[in-house]
Amino acid sequence: MAGGPSVASSVSGICLTVRPGGEMDYETAPFFFGRIGEEIARELQCVVLDLSRVSFCDSSGLNVLLWAWRQADGAGSVLVMASVPPRLQRMLTVTGMDTVVRVFGTAAEAEDEMVKGGG
Repeated sequence: MAGGPSVASSVSGICLTVRPGGEMDYETAPFFFGRIGEEIARELQCVVLDLSRVSFCDSSGLNVLLWAWRQADGAGSVLVMASVPPRLQRMLTVTGMDTVVRVFGTAAEAEDEMVKGGG
């Protein structure tokens, strides 16, 4: 992805949707730790990581995702993932991370479920 890594976010009710973009790897992990950490620090009840714009993810990127889940949990938030690209979904399945962090088809589905369930 031209222009390097990015993180966009939006708030809808109790949910914060965070949209990382670009490659999540050993070179970009420090950026993602910082930016995603800033977003989680907002301490909304629900955090949806919309991964639709992630073009590549290696073990360092998985580490960022697991760290984000732990940070959100520590802040009293529920973190879920949505719009996970097929290759990344396979990595989540192989590592068992999809049994720890809930995964939804779309960010809208995740937000709806979090609002219904109270986070």
